[in-house]
Amino acid sequence: MRLIDFSKNFGTEELCRIRFKELRDKEGVICKNCSSTAHYWLSGKQVYQCKHCRFRTSLRSGTVMESSKLPFQYWFVALYFMTGTKKSISAHQMQSELGHKRYEPIWAMMHKIRKAMGKRDSRYLLTGEVEIDEGFFETLVPAEQKDEPRKRGRGSQKQTMAMVFAESTEVEESKRKQGRPSRKCRYFKMQICADMRVETAKDAIISCVSSTASKLTDGYSTYQKLAEEMSGFRCEAIPSRQAHIKLPWVHSAIGNLKRVLQGIFHHIRPEYLQNYIDEFCYKLNRRYFGNAIFQGALITLTVN
Repeated sequence: MRLIDFSKNFGTEELCRIRFKELRDKEGVICKNCSSTAHYWLSGKQVYQCKHCRFRTSLRSGTVMESSKLPFQYWFVALYFMTGTKKSISAHQMQSELGHKRYEPIWAMMHKIRKAMGKRDSRYLLTGEVEIDEGFFETLVPAEQKDEPRKRGRGSQKQTMAMVFAESTEVEESKRKQGRPSRKCRYFKMQICADMRVETAKDAIISCVSSTASKLTDGYSTYQKLAEEMSGFRCEAIPSRQAHIKLPWVHSAIGNLKRVLQGIFHHIRPEYLQNYIDEFCYKLNRRYFGNAIFQGALITLTVN
């Protein structure tokens, strides 16, 4: 959606409120008291009332906006910039765009939106052929580890690890364009992992990849052990110089995410990295949606 069109459709608080109510009516309201989905709208009170127990539900209740005092328009503007920019936007810049006095509410609002994006993508599992690898992203050293001697490589206090999954298919040699990867990608998922033990990696794979999917990865010892327990695993000893050829899309996603994190957010605490990853994957999985990505993302505001 172009900025001028956004201003026409969501240029006032009232327009945003009306649009949000339309979305809630479409998605449905669940009563917190009796779990009924039958409600009617009390225009005078601006609340939903349950037809069974007469329990009242506010427009924000049960959504990502619950307990927030920020205007509806703030949420719509934040979602517009977060989905409309190819990379992302910092909370400081968002605060400047909104003209809000305090930084913390804007920061919290954006993280709530990122969590909602992650929940939306968690409803789907990757299928077909899936590339698997792990990426290491620079984060702030936790307070309890600041006095420890610095480590390098795996286990470094300045690195947080995430398993990266890319659903891809082999491109026929006759249809492959010169200079393009041998595999064509579709969807991505990334999951923060505390370590690369067999059980940790197995849980991450189960939560992101379908059990019927074919899994392609390198010859790391954890994956070799998983190949004995899980079906569909294909482990290859891949030299570092050929990693981008055998597993092109996981490495492309890791590289792009690192540039986003370093170029926009700079200093990230490990406990919030998953939120930034969820935003990145949400937009990456909808990279061909065009203007429709904002309209689709509005639904994320209606759930909690």
